[in-house]
Amino acid sequence: MAAARPLVSVIAMESGEATSQSPLPAVFTAPIRPDLVRTIHTNMAKNARQAYAVFYKAGHQTAAESWGTGRAVSRIPRVPGGGTHRSGQGAFGNMCRGGRMFAPTKIWRRWHRKVNLNQKRYAVASALAASALPSLVMARGHRIELVPEVPLVLDDSVESLTKTSKALAVLMAIGAGADVQKVKDSKAIRCGKGKLRNRRYVQRRGPLVIYGNDSGICKAFRNIPGVEVACVDRLNLLQLAPGGHLGRFCIWTKSAFEKLDTIFGTPTAPSTVKRGFTMPRSIMTNSDLNRLINSDEVQSVVRPAKSSTGRHAPLKKNPLKNLGTMLKLNPYAKACRRREVLVSEARAEKLATLRSGKAVGPKKTAEAKALAKGFYGQLIVDSEYQGADYEVFDKWLGNQA
Repeated sequence: MAAARPLVSVIAMESGEATSQSPLPAVFTAPIRPDLVRTIHTNMAKNARQAYAVFYKAGHQTAAESWGTGRAVSRIPRVPGGGTHRSGQGAFGNMCRGGRMFAPTKIWRRWHRKVNLNQKRYAVASALAASALPSLVMARGHRIELVPEVPLVLDDSVESLTKTSKALAVLMAIGAGADVQKVKDSKAIRCGKGKLRNRRYVQRRGPLVIYGNDSGICKAFRNIPGVEVACVDRLNLLQLAPGGHLGRFCIWTKSAFEKLDTIFGTPTAPSTVKRGFTMPRSIMTNSDLNRLINSDEVQSVVRPAKSSTGRHAPLKKNPLKNLGTMLKLNPYAKACRRREVLVSEARAEKLATLRSGKAVGPKKTAEAKALAKGFYGQLIVDSEYQGADYEVFDKWLGNQA
């Protein structure tokens, strides 16, 4: 939610106390769009790049040719000649020593990006709105614990400063000294090859001083580490949101602060400087959804809450494992299951009886016993292979005298 208070205090340069008040410009109530700021910052930062490429002949400054097939070596082009280690070595390929890189870089790469003007203006307005929220400014890492107010507005006498010592004294008086000290303490040697390419050190960003008229203020603040100056007529998103992160600590002069309504306009009046630009407005005036939903106006017209009904399909259960589901599909399954249980119990009881040595089953009658005994006796006689029917097989059975 953007800042929305009617007046902002104007701080005196020498004492650091409020001397007057100025109305808050409408640009500080613009919607805060981190997604838009990040996208526009990424594209704008590409427009400062300088083309680079490898030498267009690199890796190809030899008359290498492939030896073809049949020589038990790869078909990579090879350096001609003899009498040196270089002859016969592979060339041209990116896998070869002394060869060219894969996809050599060219200077006609698409380095720059066109950025929609209206989106740039929207992103700047969003970055300005974010700079008025202490929570976002502190989240970005700025030390503003001793700053009396955000946005911080100074009287116009600061624009006539020409000495860096006096500018530094002003920053100390308004409570911004801790942020400047943070920048000094953060200076370190850059990682990687950049330290060899005229960008040896890295450090954090400090306050951004925005002025209306340059009467020496640029000269006074330009040599303080981390402190940057910008004219209110030429605000740059790369300075208002370094790295695409909202919440830059901005120090305004009174003339610059009062000029914002003329530059960016208001929700009711378009800008007189930026042609065709109207201040963006939030879709929701109040973004507190809980307060909106629970308000009397909304609760008086909404219908009662519905009872929870099964919206999803019922959980499918396996009828082979779930008896209740099986009974819905086959009611006879209960009788089958009962019969299986009874048969199993009977079988277990029978086995237990057999293990104890008792006879199981119905008892045989005397006639059945006599018939079985006669059958068994005849079976014994037949198994001795005797009689006229078995004389032919005497030689096979070894009974020959």
